[in-house]
Amino acid sequence: MATRREFLTVTASTLAGAALTSRNALGAPKAMTVVRESSFIKPFDDYFAKTLATEYEKQTGIKINYEATSVGGMLTRLTTIAETKSGPEIAMTALNWPHLFDQSLVDVTDIAGEIGKQLGGWHENVLEVLVVNKKWKALPWGNIGQLEVYRTDWFKEVGVNKFPETWEDLLAAGRLLKKKGHPFGFELGHGFGDNHGWLYPLFWSYGGREVDRDGKTVVIDSAETAKAVDFCRKFYQETMFEDVLGWTDVNNNKAFFGEQISCTNNASSILEVGLRQFPDIAKVTDHAMNPSGPKGRFHVLNAVSHAVLTHAPDQAAAKAFLRWLYDDKQMSRWLASANAYYAPFLHGYDNHPMWNVEPRYLPYKESLKTSRPHTWPGPQGHASSESVAKYVLVDMFAKACRGDSTKDVVATAAAQLKQIYKAK
Repeated sequence: MATRREFLTVTASTLAGAALTSRNALGAPKAMTVVRESSFIKPFDDYFAKTLATEYEKQTGIKINYEATSVGGMLTRLTTIAETKSGPEIAMTALNWPHLFDQSLVDVTDIAGEIGKQLGGWHENVLEVLVVNKKWKALPWGNIGQLEVYRTDWFKEVGVNKFPETWEDLLAAGRLLKKKGHPFGFELGHGFGDNHGWLYPLFWSYGGREVDRDGKTVVIDSAETAKAVDFCRKFYQETMFEDVLGWTDVNNNKAFFGEQISCTNNASSILEVGLRQFPDIAKVTDHAMNPSGPKGRFHVLNAVSHAVLTHAPDQAAAKAFLRWLYDDKQMSRWLASANAYYAPFLHGYDNHPMWNVEPRYLPYKESLKTSRPHTWPGPQGHASSESVAKYVLVDMFAKACRGDSTKDVVATAAAQLKQIYKAK
């Protein structure tokens, strides 16, 4: 594996302002389009479209169009752009998508190096999902963390004044809360975020792994996996209600604000919505990092990033825009508009003022240290994405919660993974 130095060492480049000037001198394009998935934090989208895009046009004469695709629809949109080689010049990526669209994305190693030097360096765990064959194929923006969201008042009612440190302690608290009529609600259905947000960390915390680092050896059939499955079944049966088996990402939000559940796994958007629409619930809502298991504490990595498409008529102009966007003057303001929903992967922002506005968001910053990509420690690529898309891990746990034996659900998952990774 290449070192961080290999990824980040680049020749010093022209400053962003000079780059903009030179682009104009050469005749920059009249317009470019940036496509992103709609943010759960509406002011974040608005700030880009109404403030940043306007500022850039005034400075350069280039109109920046902002296309917001539906939540959960960005992968489909990016696939269409890549296949047709047309559409927006700059696109949002997430998870490990740069590996999937490698041939359609421009090498942005030079910009990544410049930004890293200016803003304290990158968190190294993000390299695995963005660097393909030693080339940066997207620029990380921020992590959408998946953490615990809970009702402090109800937890206190059962004598729990601090969020439990371990899964076993959370199970004990959940038993008491369910008896009080305040069950937990953790997604076990085929959603796209909140199921992975707790099941992968639970799995890893017990020592479970899908595939080895070689990307060929399937290792899910283990004593550690069995312990994680057995715990999950008990956690479901003793703290939740049956509906969670069919839940997708919208259900736990509705249940939380409907005061049906006392704890769930989610991004910080629950508190954000609560502050705007359900102030009384927001007052008694807090966040905590995922509990620890026998093998440690983990979180899922979801690196929202920006990439330049190879079909862009003027790749240099698109890269110049990203240089400008990732300059601290712009980046700080856009991050702040999202109220810490995106935890930046730059150490220069580890103590950014945005973290002081709402202390309850601080666990999302801390969780970066223990965040790992889906299917970790296996390599990122098409096989790992297929595993996630086919809900191999989610279904293993969900079937156990429905009543299937641990042996059967693990064997099924192992067979699926061997087919995916073509292991012998």
